[in-house]
Amino acid sequence: MLFNGKPANHPGVIENATGIGTRDAARAVAAALDNGFPPGTVIFLDQEEGGRLEPRQLAYILAWVDGVNASHFRAGVYCSGVPVAEENGGAVITAEELRQHSAGRKIVYWVFNDVCPPAPGCMIRNPLPSVSASGAVFADVWQYAQSPQEKDRTVRCAATYNADGKCYAADGAASNVFLDLDLATSPDPSHARR
Repeated sequence: MLFNGKPANHPGVIENATGIGTRDAARAVAAALDNGFPPGTVIFLDQEEGGRLEPRQLAYILAWVDGVNASHFRAGVYCSGVPVAEENGGAVITAEELRQHSAGRKIVYWVFNDVCPPAPGCMIRNPLPSVSASGAVFADVWQYAQSPQEKDRTVRCAATYNADGKCYAADGAASNVFLDLDLATSPDPSHARR
């Protein structure tokens, strides 16, 4: 299950990040229960903003993780594995930043990193790359292709995408079903388990 998180500039997060994170965790748990998800299912928080986490973002995410982990479900976070350049010449990876500040919390990490390489582009090759190639060696899931493609990050594998910049199922654009491609360390990363 995927829960849409709040951006750092959301008024509630600015005013009360921990309180809003706790409230949103309760909403996510209630939605999972209402929709019949079994105990142990991973609920992923969709953290779309990449780069260094602001203190209020971190407070919101950690409160959300604590709230979900206190239930019969498990907390996961969908976040960036793409290195983002900083003014000091260094780079930060959001997933790594979260992990460093998580104080040992149990979090299932689903990272997106479509930069080619390490991402192979819009293709399923044999053998598949390892999830650890995502740039976050601790990740449980790696989204390596997105539709539509992020052209600035996929220049080196642009030929693997359709002319419209999307990644399609095997029957191509005629199906009008475009998709993202992911790899996981488990056959079913959201499956109920403890």
